Amino acid sequence: MIGNGLTFLEVKNIKTFFYTYEGVIHAVDDVSFDLRKGELLGIVGESGSGKSVTALSIMRLISSPGKIITGKIFFNGKDLLTLNEEEMRRYRGNDIAMIFQEPDTSLNPVFTVGYQIMENLILHQKLDKWRAREKAIEMLRLTDIPAAETRISEYPHELSGGMKQRIMIAMIPPWLCLCLELSILLSPVESSPM
Repeated sequence: MIGNGLTFLEVKNIKTFFYTYEGVIHAVDDVSFDLRKGELLGIVGESGSGKSVTALSIMRLISSPGKIITGKIFFNGKDLLTLNEEEMRRYRGNDIAMIFQEPDTSLNPVFTVGYQIMENLILHQKLDKWRAREKAIEMLRLTDIPAAETRISEYPHELSGGMKQRIMIAMIPPWLCLCLELSILLSPVESSPM
């Protein structure tokens, strides 16, 4: 339970349905789990089983024709499903982040990877530009990006798929990261420290 001071994510009886012309698709049907500080949770299932929709439900990024029908999603004791959109935006990127299956869809090709990491730090952690750059380089080092001081000035197309995935990891907040197929782009050498 949330009250024990350890559980920071509690998903209770979530149902997310999609209303199509061909009928109702029960993408997530009565899913429940808890996540405590320091734990990793893997949701495994075949394609189309609702793994991504579960993560999108936690982020409240379900769009029409989808709808979260029922359930509760507690993050640090706050039910995310009761927040208005502005309140929810404060959680996204600051406390909760998502790494999508293909990092190219999340990284902007016209900005350096350093700019994109720094933008997140300036926006959510209120760092000045100089401190954000230092922190971005530190995050690149923590994700084992070689020559972090140089890579920070490179564009996404100049990096391998595994490096782009690590750039996305460097952008995440410390609390909760929802990863969709995270290891798919990491080679066995790259994924070992993860």
